Amino acid sequence: MAQTRRRLRSSTVVLGGMGVLAAALSACGSDPDRRCVDRDSYTLGDGYKVVSDKNCSSGSSGSVGKGRSRAADADWYYDSDVSSGYADNGTFSRSEAVDRGGFGCSGSGGG
Repeated sequence: MAQTRRRLRSSTVVLGGMGVLAAALSACGSDPDRRCVDRDSYTLGDGYKVVSDKNCSSGSSGSVGKGRSRAADADWYYDSDVSSGYADNGTFSRSEAVDRGGFGCSGSGGG
């Protein structure tokens, strides 16, 4: 039985490579993973309690709308490890989370 060997065309290889490169570069510009947490809820070993995203909508703390209120000190927590409703090992600084980098990113941060 004769074996037939399949060869990839160079255009297929080039297009596949371009896709991988595009994915790597676009990951650099994407927003970091974030969770809305209550800053007053930190416990050692668990981290910050994750609360509803509506508590972290833009603006200052206080009332959100008619009859609704926000958590007293809710804020976005970026690039954290999340487990059992708690987030830990992250940062409250969006720019620091972006500077941490990832695949295809420079990873250099400010000093």
